[in-house]
Amino acid sequence: MGWAGVAVVALGFLIALEAAARRYGVPGPLTNQAREVVFPPKSGFLLYGSLALTAVVLTWRQRLIAAAAAIGIDVVFLLARWALGVKVTEGHPFGNGALLVMLGCAVIALTRRTGRERTLLLKGVGLGLLLVAGRKTGDAWLLITSKTRPMVLDQYVATADNALGNPSWLVGRLVRATGPVGAHILDYVYVQLALAAVAVALYQLRHVAAERRFPSHHLVRTFLVIGLLGPAFYMIFPVVGPVFAFGDDGGQWAASNLWPETPPPFTTPQPMPFDGITPRNCMPSLHTAWATALFLHSRKGPRALRYAGTFWLIATLGATLGFGYHYGVDLVAGVVFALTIETALRSLARGWDRSGTQLVAYGTTVFAALLLSYRYLPMEMARLPWLFGPLLIAAMASVVYGYLRTTRQWEPKAGTALQPAPQPELV
Repeated sequence: MGWAGVAVVALGFLIALEAAARRYGVPGPLTNQAREVVFPPKSGFLLYGSLALTAVVLTWRQRLIAAAAAIGIDVVFLLARWALGVKVTEGHPFGNGALLVMLGCAVIALTRRTGRERTLLLKGVGLGLLLVAGRKTGDAWLLITSKTRPMVLDQYVATADNALGNPSWLVGRLVRATGPVGAHILDYVYVQLALAAVAVALYQLRHVAAERRFPSHHLVRTFLVIGLLGPAFYMIFPVVGPVFAFGDDGGQWAASNLWPETPPPFTTPQPMPFDGITPRNCMPSLHTAWATALFLHSRKGPRALRYAGTFWLIATLGATLGFGYHYGVDLVAGVVFALTIETALRSLARGWDRSGTQLVAYGTTVFAALLLSYRYLPMEMARLPWLFGPLLIAAMASVVYGYLRTTRQWEPKAGTALQPAPQPELV
């Protein structure tokens, strides 16, 4: 019943976004996903990653059959496009096979499976399709923010960012100094964050096929909830980022052309108009939130996975700042946002207790205080960086400390294994 409820809510949400996108004359998430059954998909790598998530419920023989079928279908599509002279100018020339195999698994579950086996296979298909739907939902959200929020608050955030020393300008200059090699590495890390999450999720779900059940909590749940809730704050706090508001990419809409050479002078901020194309997707930084969640979930993996999680977090932070996509204060809000959601989901999975409830309430309060301070105290933050800079870091660090302390209390302690109950004496 729980999974059925999730499916109904997700479908209703997708339908609402489809209708909203149609109002602006563009296809929504359902239409875009349906097109990828035949047309070149936007991200073939993500589709194969989603198929890998679906395969966690399959046996090794079934996994090999599914992979072979997906690759075979893609080869047929490639040959058909080549024969018809169709050139792939956008997206990837592969990935249709992975999507069709996932849909085929759903058909098999409904027609050839019963009981627990049907439920498990449908859960696997749903997990894979939810990851893809999350990507399409995000695209629709970004379109809606650009169309419904003509005014952006970048001047407020840029002014508040003086409290942290304008890190986007500093890291932007560092990335440019590394040349194309450093930029290409960071760009790959930034774009392929979802694939890194798939790798961590596959490790967490490696026993699903044997145990015939999913763990109570895993990374995909956190990723999806962050992607579902985060864009709502884009509507409340629309920000386009320094490379657009203060750089070349903003064109005629930019307040100035200073990024990343010269930090903008802080004067009384005010809302500024911006184009109807650029997403207002900065506050909070969801890439930072996702990378933080990935880092947390990689901590119990093998050494290579822990190193990869650490690298992806550091590189993602470098990319978000170095490419001018975010301000430093966006990242602070993103970390608090991720830890609050992760705590809530872990509490939901294990049962709510006082410590979990308190930490979620505290994280929510800190997150709200950050957004309010960026909006209503930017001039004070810029004038007193020696005060507000440490306060911002301390606020974030307090949530980090609270999360570490609370989750360590939840871990089973060594030497507390249950002892067998004493047996009654024989008379």
